[in-house]
Order: sequence, then C-alpha cells, then structure tokens
Amino acid sequence: MLCAGSVRAKNTMNIMLTNVLDAAAGGLFYYLFGFALAYGSPSNGFTGKQFFGLERFPSPSFDYSFFLYQWAFAIAAAGITSGSIAERTQFVAYLIYSSFLTGLVYPIVSHWFWSTDGWASPARADNLLFGSGVIDFAGSGVVHMVGGIAGLWGALIEGPRIGRFDVNGKSVLLRGHSGTLVVLGTFLLWFGWYGFNPGSFLNILKTYGETGSYYGQWSAIGRTAVTTTLAGSSAALTTLFGKRLLTGHWNVIDVCNGLLGGFAAITGGCSVVDPWAAVICGFVAAGVLIGCNKLAENFKYDDPLEAAQLHGGCGAWGIIFTALFAKKAYVNEIYPGQPGRPYGLLMGGGGRLLAAHVVQILVVAGWVSVTMGTLFWLLQKLRLLRISSDEEIAGMDVTSHGGLAYVYHDENSDQSLKTSFMKTKMDGSTV
Repeated sequence: MLCAGSVRAKNTMNIMLTNVLDAAAGGLFYYLFGFALAYGSPSNGFTGKQFFGLERFPSPSFDYSFFLYQWAFAIAAAGITSGSIAERTQFVAYLIYSSFLTGLVYPIVSHWFWSTDGWASPARADNLLFGSGVIDFAGSGVVHMVGGIAGLWGALIEGPRIGRFDVNGKSVLLRGHSGTLVVLGTFLLWFGWYGFNPGSFLNILKTYGETGSYYGQWSAIGRTAVTTTLAGSSAALTTLFGKRLLTGHWNVIDVCNGLLGGFAAITGGCSVVDPWAAVICGFVAAGVLIGCNKLAENFKYDDPLEAAQLHGGCGAWGIIFTALFAKKAYVNEIYPGQPGRPYGLLMGGGGRLLAAHVVQILVVAGWVSVTMGTLFWLLQKLRLLRISSDEEIAGMDVTSHGGLAYVYHDENSDQSLKTSFMKTKMDGSTV
C-alpha cells in the first residue's frame, strides 16, 4: 500500500506486482539457496554450507517456522530496493535483482551478524569482534542498510525519472497519487514492526532443565515494543515540525516517512536501550532523513519512496545509536554468557562496541555495493534495466500490464502515446 500510494497512478499495477513478485521469487530463492547460506551448519565465518533446498531440514537447531520468519526478513530487504527504482525499471530487472538479493546478497550478510558462526555475530562462543560482536538485534544494518544501499545503486545507475529535474537542474516534485494508500501502508507497517522487532526474540517462553520449568522473556519483549513505538513516534513528530519550518506545510507523506525512519533506526538496538534513549534515536533519525533527502536533491538523485535515504541512512544511524546507548544490564540479558561484553559508549561501556559497529557499516556498504552495484551495472549494459522514455511517459500499467489500475483516472494528457502502445501490443499479439 505504501509503495502503491507513493507512485503515480499510471504505475500502480506495476509496483504492486513487483511487491508480490519480491515475495514469490524471494520465497523460492531463499528456499533454494538463501537459508543455507545464512544459517546452514556446519559453516564458517563467511557463509553456511547446509540446508540447500531445505535438505536435512528441520534440524535440532531450526524448524520450519524459523525458515519462514527469516524469509520475511529477506523479502523485506528486496522490497526496500524496489521503491528506489520504481517507475522506470523493466520488469525482468525486478525479477533478476530480487532473486539475487534474497538468494545470495542478503543471506551472506545475515550469516555474518546473526548466525552462531558469523565472524561478527554476538552469538559466537569465542573470538568476538572487539570482544563484543555486532548488536543488530532485528536488522538496522542486516535488513535496512542492505535494502537501502542496493536501492541507492539501482537508482544511481538508472538515473532520475523523466521530469524529476528540469533543464536547469531544479527539482520538480513528482507526487505519488494517493496519500490515503501511503497512510494505510504506514499503519500496516507500524503494526508489522511489532513482529519485526519484539518478534525477533523468537520465543516468549523458553524451557530450561529436565523439570520443564519456564523462564519468561515478557519484560524484554515488552520493553522492545515500547522502544520501537517511542522511536517511531519521536521521529514522526520531529519530521512534522522540521518540515513545517522548512516548507511551511504539514505534510502527511513526510510524517509517514519520518515515522518509518525512526523504526528503521531503532530496529538494531530496540532490545538493549532504555525508552528515553529511543526518543533520542527517533529525533536524530528524523534529522538524518531530512538531511539525506536534501543531499539527494542537491545531487539530482531520484528515489520515489526515499528508500535509500530512509532505510540506508536511518539504518546506519541506528547502528551507531546502539553502540552509543546500549545498556549493560540489557546487553547481558539479551546476549548472556560473556560477562565482560562491551556496551554503549555513552553508558560507560567504552568504545569497543562502537568500533564493531563502524566495521558493520563499512562491510555492509562494501558488500552490497560490490554485488548489487555490479548487477545493476550489468543489467544496464545489457539494456535490461531501464524502460524506454516513451514507455516511461505513458506509464507501465498501460505498456506492460494491460491497462490502468483506475479506469477513471487519466494522469497523462498525451493520449497518442497510450493509443500507440495499445495498438502495438494488439498488432504484436496477432502476428
């Protein structure tokens, strides 16, 4: 819904179909390759080596529900990327990048930081990175930075949409067609984030010992839900007033994006910070988003959903935020077994956690840039990435998907283009 409302009406069916295919292609390729690369055991610090096609699965370590949950994270990263390259990308390019991202690029990153063998994982038994590993509980870096940086490269290589900047290089706003759908999508994502962040505990109850007694994680899960809520709320309000000062308007789209930027930022540290720190996280995330959007405009970078700025920029801030504000008691609660584990710099824990998190930002940016940047460059060279200018002006719903999503809504005044494309399609089908 968020994606559909953020594009122009003439590309609504296209963006919704790409979202469906992100999930479908992602499901198949994560099943065939992705889960094995992320969590296959035995493994090394770089990648997993078992469970291709879920062979020898379920195992003593994982069941099918864990696969399903991790698939949802993988397609979330792919969905982020689709927003950056919306309204000018060939459909085949969506299928190729989505399969590649969910089958290889994202799983490798998640193995590094989330598997028990990953070289930077806090769950390692020994040889922790800077004595800590990276605390990225639900994926500010693993999910949001991966999707955002992939989208950044796609949009950079494709270039801006036709009409996004005038002949003098001045920014021209290409408004999405439905603020209503954007708000609906935002509320759905808000609700879903409680599965994303608190859900990353995987179990509310854990069984210990032969007695079968239970130890509840209710307090930590509840705290995580609260920090998630406060970061998003703080970011939304900061964006509201910040954009009002800058533009003179109360803009609902900006507020929705600010809210989501706060969520993306708190995702990594949601389980290890106090509620008051989450408010700071959201406040700064709003500033990061506004600043990244200004930079994007200055450099003539076009991202219809602000996905690279929101997920990449705010996700990177979230990684730094966790290294500054992670609380010792919460770190030891969530990651037990290492009593001397470093915690937040501003909480008296020293700089080792911050060093580990700077490494995360660098390696995620490097890995995604090399893999996805190369893929988008190859697609461009093979002429499989961007649609023609005539198709872009007419809209992909007409040129590729059989007609407009709204039969009563005619956004493009040049009827000759639409008529020409429909005639070409009909003539081609009779050959």
